[in-house]
Amino acid sequence: MENRIVKVSLQNQLVYVQEGNKTIFVAACTVGKAGHPTPKGVFQVISKSVKKRSHSYGFWVKGNDIRPTENPLQPPPGGNWKYVGYPMPYWIEFSPGYGFHEGFVWSSPRTHGCIRLHGRTAIEFFNLVNVGTKIIIQDSFPEDQTLGRHIRRPKDELVPDPPAQFMISDEAFEKPWEF
Repeated sequence: MENRIVKVSLQNQLVYVQEGNKTIFVAACTVGKAGHPTPKGVFQVISKSVKKRSHSYGFWVKGNDIRPTENPLQPPPGGNWKYVGYPMPYWIEFSPGYGFHEGFVWSSPRTHGCIRLHGRTAIEFFNLVNVGTKIIIQDSFPEDQTLGRHIRRPKDELVPDPPAQFMISDEAFEKPWEF
């Protein structure tokens, strides 16, 4: 496993896992949008967690009132609100606050800097990397013109968002998000 490397192509929104000279995994992903780019550079996996929630993006919850938020430090007026972070199953952190996780894979950059993988693909990727695995993130790679050319992309932008009740529940961690 020590010769395993992850490459992320930002322009083509693709993830490659290579072992030596052999590519063993290729998948579509979604990367950071304008104003919230995915960081470029050479990193390594610093932590992994099957059940992780965001400390920055999520929901304010009071009874059946669930409100999306990008500010977990400022609850809505009225008191008794509880913050529940956005679920990020199969979290693989490569820089503080940045990681790979299961989520919706769109055709265009959409995240706040994280790299999202679709459904079972996120689980497969999670099982291929360990703490310490090297990650290279750059605009493009030669593999984009060969291995990456025919990768099927999910069309998650055509699927309605899951209900907020699902997002704040433990159910968000129980099965792949393949709606």
